[in-house]
Amino acid sequence: MAAPRVAVAGGGLAGLAAALELKDLGCEVHLFERSRLLGGRATSFEVDGHVVDNGQHVYLACCTEFVRFVERAGMRDALYLQDRFDVTVYSHGVRSGLRAANLPAPWHLLWPMLPYRHLGFRGKLQLARALFALSREGKIQGDFAQWLRAHGQSEETVRAFWDPFMVPALNAPLEHMRAAEAAFVIQTAFLSDRNAARFGYSTVPLAQIMDAAAAGLTSVRRSTAVSTVDVQADGVHLRTVNGESADFDAVVLALPPRALQRVLPDSERIGLRDLDTYETNAIMDVHLWHDRGRLDFDFCALLDSPVQWIFQKSAGYLCCSLSAAGALVASSTDEVVERIWREVSAALPQLSQARLVRGAATRNPEGTYSARSGTVRPGARTLDRKVAVAGSWTATGWPDTMESAVRSGTAAAIALTEQNAWKTER
Repeated sequence: MAAPRVAVAGGGLAGLAAALELKDLGCEVHLFERSRLLGGRATSFEVDGHVVDNGQHVYLACCTEFVRFVERAGMRDALYLQDRFDVTVYSHGVRSGLRAANLPAPWHLLWPMLPYRHLGFRGKLQLARALFALSREGKIQGDFAQWLRAHGQSEETVRAFWDPFMVPALNAPLEHMRAAEAAFVIQTAFLSDRNAARFGYSTVPLAQIMDAAAAGLTSVRRSTAVSTVDVQADGVHLRTVNGESADFDAVVLALPPRALQRVLPDSERIGLRDLDTYETNAIMDVHLWHDRGRLDFDFCALLDSPVQWIFQKSAGYLCCSLSAAGALVASSTDEVVERIWREVSAALPQLSQARLVRGAATRNPEGTYSARSGTVRPGARTLDRKVAVAGSWTATGWPDTMESAVRSGTAAAIALTEQNAWKTER
């Protein structure tokens, strides 16, 4: 029996995860990506002669499927992971830290809170009560800001803990954050295991990982967007914006909601509804090159600033991450670089006399997707066995993250194989 021919529309993380899984399941995989770059929202490109990621992408130790994806791409050595959760936090020039203790969760986090300088004793008690409440509560309704108020979290506690950790995690202000998703993040990262919240990131440009993942596929068509998918009785007919067409046994649609709706106009026929109800949330990164060489941290958090996290990419180069960036995305590069340099140089004592050498900004207006209330996220399976859906915005059990993207792609590949009863072997 010939190997099944499967098309994957979308070369982001979800599409690449689906492609890798399909390849390992014995399929002939043809990947179509509208951009010249693979990785979607997790890729790299050149800015002023420097290769930068389109955002500082961080994973946690609990993101097991993302790590597995990188390993399958043969790039495990490109990942850094902390030995234990350890974070430096700055506020108006004052430095403090949180380093997990060798204790069971949540005591591994509560014990190091005692010397944390950005939160008073009363706030620490409030935080402890909230964490214990989250460890006990089941399904939580409403937005997370409401939940925090109902559980006695003061402005100080929100400022010193909830904002710097939760806004970047879900790329949304607390009042726009679903309490259930926030609870999932806290329970998975901080309350399940003392090692789960360890920070990790790629030590090479993300595009290198994505290119490695695609290297063994049957074909990779860059700068080739899929325009329409016609689902037929015995397969799918795919057309591209370049005027090309081809037939496949099945397809994985690893596309954002509205793009999926355009490619598959009769999407409701196969059970895909409410694709126009997803809202986008912006992420912005400001890249700063300065004349002070290497600073004494790998990454740190900032309080009271539009910058939540600063990552030291190399000596003299800082990547400043702005989640839930909102109106800042529309600011000119010069304006935003000047503002963020003021913020960072004022917050970090090491930069008090530093000079900015150059700056750049990367913007992603569609950094993450959030479903409006009442929208049911689709799973990988559709009502047609020849079509599967992937994307970090789908129903993976995780919020819109790299982990969710990988899980969705793997689930889509498995769904096609099972629904079509392909006799494949790993």
